[in-house]
Amino acid sequence: MKIRPLERNDLPFIHQLDNHKMTMALWFEEPYESIDELTSLYDKHIHDNTERRFVIDLDGEFAGVIELVEIDYIHRTTEIQIIVRKAYQGQGLAKKAIRKGLDYAFNMLNMHKVYLYVDVDNQVGIHIYEGVGFVKEGVMRQQFYANGAYHDSLFMGIFKDEVRP
Repeated sequence: MKIRPLERNDLPFIHQLDNHKMTMALWFEEPYESIDELTSLYDKHIHDNTERRFVIDLDGEFAGVIELVEIDYIHRTTEIQIIVRKAYQGQGLAKKAIRKGLDYAFNMLNMHKVYLYVDVDNQVGIHIYEGVGFVKEGVMRQQFYANGAYHDSLFMGIFKDEVRP
């Protein structure tokens, strides 16, 4: 498994992920995006220094995405986000990809802290994040609206020396 930069020819896979209701509920996003909108966003953000988007590549197959967004070069912080395609879940790819994303954030971008938001009911995600070394820093009450209801969200963070092998 490796991570590589997102390319234009990956957009059909992103389109599928972005329009899957349950996947987008975990990202607190609306499952609605046209391929034209996605292409436009790709073109707009191709040179954006506040984000890095990677494909989780498993033997040449698109297994998911991992993203560093809201990169702040003054405070040296960034948010990490991940989606593993359903067909590739349960294989340990999320942990491996998160570690690679953290390695990039800390050792390439010289970030001080990486953080994320996760639904308090997403026990699988919380387990994965804690297994890598993320620490729960607080609960954000009714922070996100998804699937017709407001959801509490955990705010989790990690520093370079907290990453577990």
